[in-house]
Amino acid sequence: MRTCLLFAVTTLALSLVAQQPSTQPAAQSTALTIYNEDFAVARTQIDLDLHPGLNEVTTNQVTTQLEPDSVVLRDPAQHDSPKKPTFHIAEQNYDAAVVTQEWLLQKYEGKTIEFQSARNYVVDGKIIPIPDIQAKIIRAPQSGGQYQQNQGLYEVDGKLQFQLPGTPLFPASTDGLLLKPTLRWQIESEKGQKLSAELAYITGGLSWEATYNVIAPNVGEALTEEKADLIGWVAIHNQSGTEFPSARIKLMAGDVAKIAPKNNYGYGSGRSILSAQTVTVNGQVAQKAFDDFHLYDLNRTVSLRDGEIKQIQFIEAAGVALARSYSYDGADGNQNANGYGGNFIQQQNFGLSSDNTKVSILEEFKNSQSNHLGIPLPAGRIRLYRRDADGQMEFVGESTINHTPTEENVKIATGSAFDIKGARRQTDYVIDQSRRMLTESFEIKLTNQKPQPVNVNVLEHLYRGDNWEVTAKSGEYTKLDSHTIQFPVAVPAKAEAKLTYTVHYTW
Repeated sequence: MRTCLLFAVTTLALSLVAQQPSTQPAAQSTALTIYNEDFAVARTQIDLDLHPGLNEVTTNQVTTQLEPDSVVLRDPAQHDSPKKPTFHIAEQNYDAAVVTQEWLLQKYEGKTIEFQSARNYVVDGKIIPIPDIQAKIIRAPQSGGQYQQNQGLYEVDGKLQFQLPGTPLFPASTDGLLLKPTLRWQIESEKGQKLSAELAYITGGLSWEATYNVIAPNVGEALTEEKADLIGWVAIHNQSGTEFPSARIKLMAGDVAKIAPKNNYGYGSGRSILSAQTVTVNGQVAQKAFDDFHLYDLNRTVSLRDGEIKQIQFIEAAGVALARSYSYDGADGNQNANGYGGNFIQQQNFGLSSDNTKVSILEEFKNSQSNHLGIPLPAGRIRLYRRDADGQMEFVGESTINHTPTEENVKIATGSAFDIKGARRQTDYVIDQSRRMLTESFEIKLTNQKPQPVNVNVLEHLYRGDNWEVTAKSGEYTKLDSHTIQFPVAVPAKAEAKLTYTVHYTW
């Protein structure tokens, strides 16, 4: 009788354990500094027992997405003094080929192995080599001519088939099997010595992001300024292919420049954020300025399994002053020149194709100590909840924020107002090509069906040229940048308000 599947798998597993390197040191805790851009720096200790001359040392305390040329193995004693190293690395090899069914099928191409069927009987099948990967891809007419990947080609009882004959049973004596990614070194030592060396490397597959929940109270319709609670979380994603049973974790906030490796572990754009004092957040998590970035230390050891998303609360604040405002952009930033020809900025209808009527809702708070915050806030998603009259929280919108230093404002765009609408139209347009002048006028109408008056900031984009002057206006405005102005407009309850202005361009 043939050997059953359970016995074959058990035998293979025992063989894999037996083949692990005898020089593998006991597992150590790992320190991880995780960055926003899907990579991390890992640091651990490797116990070395070196004899004079050449030594072979292996470790599997690494990930499947390790960047081999980032590996640093050194004596920690060199941190404090520039003394000559007591050992020298002559050669380093990294093997991330952890055993999979696909890897074993490829290894046994051209050979006959056993396959366990669903009915628990065993058949012999030969794995047919397919040298060209194109031969493994066939056209499937039933799927609209799309190409689909096969599972290979197999010979069973003198006949060929594409589907696996069953669960493959591989010989337990297979060479080169790895349960974990492995680093191997050839280390030259001047003398016999035992020491705990520091291993550091960069790996992909680890990332983190911040999320914030703002809980605003029920204050009826008078929403000018209110007191809200803010809770911040960090979510750590481990897709590195490795488990960290005992990890000390720090999180680096900011955009650190990182060249993307060929396997696209991640990279940053090189922007930076401002520095601040060391602050203890939520009693345990501490943040401090580090170089031109910010470092958050969880100050505890956590277990981080492969494929896990671990969430940790890092900030909690009460009594945060939250202010609501409304914004109307009638042109909706429309500056599309398609279809207007070369002198598009002189065409009368340029910038008028938008018929936007939506008035945006903005909630804003200041990241300051006087507002019960005052720590650098990492970029992330921020959600706003509001309590109903019955005390239940209701979700009322979300947006994203950039890295926000202290003393800066945080704005949450939560959606569009149901009862407030806007309309924008051009009321006059005059162009004098010979004198290189253009004048146009606009009317913006705002309607408010709420039982309370509201203030709406109207954005206007002066996109026709750099040389402009507002020659007439029904209200004062603020210049936001070289091509954008903002009018504050008070809209009475159950009524409407109009804004008019004229702008004169020269070129």
